[in-house]
Amino acid sequence: MTKPLILIVEDEPPLAEMLRYNLEKSEFSTRIAITGEEAFHWIEVEVPDLAIVDWMLPDSSGIDFCRAVRKRSDIRDLPIIMLTARGEESDRVMGLEAGADDYVIKPYSPREMIARVQAQLRRNSYHGSSSDMMFVDVHLDLDQRRVTRGGKSVHLSPTCFKLLETLMQRPGYVYSRERLLSRVWGSDVYVELRTVDVHIRRLREALQSGGGPDLIRTVRGTGYALDEIKS
Repeated sequence: MTKPLILIVEDEPPLAEMLRYNLEKSEFSTRIAITGEEAFHWIEVEVPDLAIVDWMLPDSSGIDFCRAVRKRSDIRDLPIIMLTARGEESDRVMGLEAGADDYVIKPYSPREMIARVQAQLRRNSYHGSSSDMMFVDVHLDLDQRRVTRGGKSVHLSPTCFKLLETLMQRPGYVYSRERLLSRVWGSDVYVELRTVDVHIRRLREALQSGGGPDLIRTVRGTGYALDEIKS
């Protein structure tokens, strides 16, 4: 099972490392960014499952980060926990209005932070927790492990099913091959990158077996996205 990825945006190394240690101890994967610019760099590499963002950053603010995230259609539902020493009600309201999902005031206990992260991941629809997923005429039933397109059954291997499920979680988002490997095969298993290409080809063939346009967009040198490609 893939560990949820948490992006820590914090410019004080001791605080960032403390967060990293406690999150990884609780079975999360982490990345650290010290500026807003670096945070968006990591988001382009791999979209996290949740971001913990300090109010004050060297190049901007946590408020700016939240607003920038909420303006982007591909990541606007990213859960964000604002981390700050500012405890006034007006500051909390400002953070929440900017798009933060939760607000943690320093100093805080590691147990509280882990609990808040877990609560956000449980309640947030960003992770596609619904048992039914739809894109154009493709229906994926997670409970029954069935896929149909245009009402006709599509037969997929377990790996292709998981690959389609991953792509359907964020239509239009370009997943890198590395991201797909981590999501579908797991980070603890060695699999060559070309394996992704092989299974994408098989998934394409299965989805098009009954006719209809190709819904998988290839971004050369980057990866793949589920998209309604216009002719």
